[in-house]
Amino acid sequence: MNTRLKLTFIFSTVLLHLATGCSNSGKNDEPDPSPAEARSSVVIYEANPKVFAKTNALQSITGRLDEIKELGTDVLWLMPIYEQGQKNSVGSPYCVKNYEKVNAEFGNLQDLKNLVNAAHSKGMRVILDWVANHTAWDNAWTTEHKDWYTQNGKGEIISPEGMGWSDVADLNYNSQSLRTAMIDAMKYWINEADVDGFRCDYAEGVPEDFWSKAINELKKIKGEELFMLAEGNKSSLYNSGFDAVYSWNFVYTAEKVWSGSKSLSDLYSFQNSDLAGVPDGAYRMRYITSHDMTANEHSPISAFKSKDGAMAAFVLTAMMSDCVMIYSSQEIGYGKTLSFFNYNILNWNDDKAYTEGYKKFMTAYKGIDPYRTAKPVLYQSGKGAAVWAGGEKGALAVINPTGSDLQVKVPMEQAGKTAEEMSSGEKVTIPQALTLKPYEYKIYIVK
Repeated sequence: MNTRLKLTFIFSTVLLHLATGCSNSGKNDEPDPSPAEARSSVVIYEANPKVFAKTNALQSITGRLDEIKELGTDVLWLMPIYEQGQKNSVGSPYCVKNYEKVNAEFGNLQDLKNLVNAAHSKGMRVILDWVANHTAWDNAWTTEHKDWYTQNGKGEIISPEGMGWSDVADLNYNSQSLRTAMIDAMKYWINEADVDGFRCDYAEGVPEDFWSKAINELKKIKGEELFMLAEGNKSSLYNSGFDAVYSWNFVYTAEKVWSGSKSLSDLYSFQNSDLAGVPDGAYRMRYITSHDMTANEHSPISAFKSKDGAMAAFVLTAMMSDCVMIYSSQEIGYGKTLSFFNYNILNWNDDKAYTEGYKKFMTAYKGIDPYRTAKPVLYQSGKGAAVWAGGEKGALAVINPTGSDLQVKVPMEQAGKTAEEMSSGEKVTIPQALTLKPYEYKIYIVK
């Protein structure tokens, strides 16, 4: 790969300063065990082909790679691009008819190769969404290898029990030949299109020893460049070789902070439990929305009260994390629910100022990487938040997560430093306190 991206993932945690004045009186005096070597953050961009174009979506995504890269993207995750089942279909791309064929609506294999090559040239990895738990009812396996599926007492193939997914047939991993076929299908995309790994749908629905075998086999081809993301919450998934596991409930805790039903101290408590069991070199993926959330629950604009609220929530989420995900649509402030079963072509110029705000923040976020030699620190000033990311140098985010004007005191450790204020680009002295408008945030970059 040209300009191959090398990612260094080092586990980090966040300390919370609860002193009302944001002083260091709440600081842990234990020696900081963080390594002195700077660690790189990881930005994942989830691309839903059905919001890019009604035909040749892979080409359309390729055409937007510069804009995607400007969001700080390190890893481009493509939602399922495979031939989609029609029998009992509800339109879900997670209903796979053929694991080794590109959905003709999106393009062809050469289009995918072109996309991957272009992404690699811009320093991005590409991972495919992999659906290992179930297949479409018209997948050839249902007739050629019925024993690869879960069956009822009558010998009939069934859907995954208790999930409500009537459009798919449940796979049975007691079959060793199924396991071999599934791994071979994953190898196909690495060998044919040079993809860099997979985001594994409903990873907890598949035996962990299968993932261990699969990841080991894939590493024989891709080496340490392989990147594996598990849709799941169990820390045991790291033992199977996954680089990243979802942080399921971070976003829901943040939503409650924005609604006023929880405080920043609750977010800190969740952070501690969420990161327990995460090994060095691995991480939890954080986000403020996803394809499931925008389809089945609400948009981030609704969840966080406004466009400004959603942006402020993303800033807090990113600053508290080494890994953050952006879902295609949030960077334009799309305010409606968004089904991934149907086409809904977005206007990427719908709110240029909002998109530029994302790009500017992500430039600052990625710019901290050379200084990430210590743990991020979360401070609480009443209802206001401040997060320091870096070591002696880095960036300070001061955030108002409420719908009212709010005075937020700045941490004593950072007040008085000379910094670049992100929005203006001006050199300033970080104040001891500042009054922020509803959902306003300020970023101070100290170099």
